[in-house]
Amino acid sequence: MIVAPSGPEFPIQDIPFSYRGSWLNISPVVAEKTYAEDLHLVSHQTGLHPVLRLAPDPGSTVVATPTLLTWHRADARIEAAYQGPDTLRIRSRGLGLRVAAAAPTLTPFSGTYLYRDPVDGSAVFTSYETGRRYRVTVLSGALRAAGGVEALGPADRWLDLPADQPWEIAVEEYATARRPYAPGVPFDQLCRERRAEFAAFVDAVAPWRGVDTPAAELAAYVLWSATVDPAGFVTRPAVLMSKHWMDKVWSWDHCFNAIALAAGDPELAWHQFQLPFDHQDPAGALPDSITHSEVLYNYVKPPVHGWALGHLRRRLSTPPDRAALVETYHRLSRWTRFWLDARRAPGHALPHYQHGNDSGWDNATTFDDGRVLETADLAAFLVGQLRCLADLATELGEPAAGWSAEADRVRAALLRELWDGERFTARSPHTGRRRASRSLLDLMPVTLGTELPAPVTAALARGIETHLTRHGLATEPTDSADYLADGYWRGPIWAPATVLVEDGLRRAGYATIADDVSRRFLALCEKSGFAENFDAETGTGLRDRAYTWTASSYLILAAAQQERAGSAVGGRGARTGPVLR
Repeated sequence: MIVAPSGPEFPIQDIPFSYRGSWLNISPVVAEKTYAEDLHLVSHQTGLHPVLRLAPDPGSTVVATPTLLTWHRADARIEAAYQGPDTLRIRSRGLGLRVAAAAPTLTPFSGTYLYRDPVDGSAVFTSYETGRRYRVTVLSGALRAAGGVEALGPADRWLDLPADQPWEIAVEEYATARRPYAPGVPFDQLCRERRAEFAAFVDAVAPWRGVDTPAAELAAYVLWSATVDPAGFVTRPAVLMSKHWMDKVWSWDHCFNAIALAAGDPELAWHQFQLPFDHQDPAGALPDSITHSEVLYNYVKPPVHGWALGHLRRRLSTPPDRAALVETYHRLSRWTRFWLDARRAPGHALPHYQHGNDSGWDNATTFDDGRVLETADLAAFLVGQLRCLADLATELGEPAAGWSAEADRVRAALLRELWDGERFTARSPHTGRRRASRSLLDLMPVTLGTELPAPVTAALARGIETHLTRHGLATEPTDSADYLADGYWRGPIWAPATVLVEDGLRRAGYATIADDVSRRFLALCEKSGFAENFDAETGTGLRDRAYTWTASSYLILAAAQQERAGSAVGGRGARTGPVLR
C-alpha cells in the first residue's frame, strides 16, 4: 500500500497540502500566525476557517509532497490525496485517526454540527463559518466510535477510525445536498493521476529547470496548490496569494503570477491578469483585493498593469485575440484615467496616493511624514502604463497621440518636481513640501529603464546598490535608523520589488547589478522558501510562508537566468520560459 514519492517534500507548517482548483487545504495554520498542534482541514470559502481536526494516533510523523500527505509511525501509515477540488480520500494501515470538529461549541450563529445522514449512513459536519457541509463516507473498514452526534452547545464532535484494521474514507465539501458518494478510482490510481497532473504543470511552467534551479518544482507547487476554481466573487480560476491567511488576490500581486504562468499556462495567466478588472468600479479604479466573499475598495494598488501587460504578452504561448485586446485596452484606459482624473489635485501634473497601502508598500518610510503624497514610483508606473496604452492603441487602430503626450507630461513633471539633483523625493499635494526617504520605493523609477536621463539612472543604480545585502534588496537599508528586521516594508526583502528593480536595471543597461540582484534572490528562495518577505540580514522567511508572488518571482528570474545561460553557449539546451530580458 506504500505509494511512491510524488514530488519534493516540503514542511507542512510552511506550505499547505492542497490541489489545483480546491478551496480546501490541510495545514496546522488555523488563523493568522496561529499554528495548531494537529493538522486541520481548512476551507477558504467565506474566509480562512479550520473545519475538521485530523488527529492520528500519537507518535506519528508527517511527510508532505505535492500530491500525497502521509502520517507514519514505523510501518504504520495514513495517506491522504485529493480525488478532486472538493473531495479528499484518506486511507490507513496500522494507525487510527480522529476526525473532529475544529470548533468546540455550536451556537445559533457559529460552530459545527454533526449528524448521521439517514440516506446513506454517512457522517456530516455542517459549518456556520463556511456555510457548507463536510461529509465523511466510510469506503472500507468501519468507524470505531463517534461522539457528539446531534449535540448542541459545547460538545466534542468526532469520528474515530481504528488502528487494528485497514480503512479508507472520503471527505467531501458541498453546499446543501449531494448524491451518496459513489466509489471512485482505486487510491493508488488516484495518486498516479495526481502525480501526472502535477508533473504536466511543472513541465509546462518550468521546462528549463535543472540542478542549478533546485527550487523550481516547489515554486510550481506553491502556484498550483494555491489555485482555486471560480466561486463567490472570484469570477475566474484564480491563484490566491496563499492558502494560509493571505487568501486573497490583491490588485498588483496578480500581475507577477500572470507573468510566471504566461508561457506554460497562457489561459490561467490571462485569467490572473483580468480578474481584478472584472471588479473595476465606475470611476475606473481596481479594487484593493478580492476573495471568495468580499471585494474591498477602501484602497487601490499601484498602476503596474501596463508594465505587466507588456511582459505578459511577450511571453504568452497563445496570444489573446483581437476582441480580448480591445476589452483589455478599454479596461486599462479606464484604470489609467482614474489616476489622471481622480488622483490629481487641480493644476497638478502628478497623481497622488491617499495612503501607503495604495502603493502596495503599506508602511514604507516614504510615508512617515505624510500619507497623501505624490511619489516617484507612482509617476513612473503611470508613465509606463501610458506608453503601453499608446502602443496598444496603435496596434488596434485607436488614437494613440493623447496617451503619448500624457506620458511625456507626467515624465517631465516627475523629473522637474520630484528630482532634487541626487534622488527622487515625495511631495504633499496639499502643501507642496518635499521630503526624501531612504526607502527603496523612492528608487522605483528605475523601472522606466532608458526613459530617464543617464545621470538620473546612474544615481538610481548607485542607490539600489546601497540596499543590497547578501540575500537581496532590503526595502530600507540595514544602516537606516528606521530599519526593522521584521518591519514589513521597512527593511525586509520582497519579491515584487526585486523583479521590478531587476527588470528596470537590465533595460537601463545595468546588467551586472541586475544579475547580482537576481542571483541573490534565487539563492534566498532556495535557502528559505517562498515566504511573504524575508529578513534582509539573515534571510529568514517572514510572515506567510507560502506566498505565490514570491514563488512566481523565483520562476520569472530563474527562467531568465536559464535563458541567458543558454544564449551564452549558443542556445544549446535553452528552453522558452517566462523571461524578463
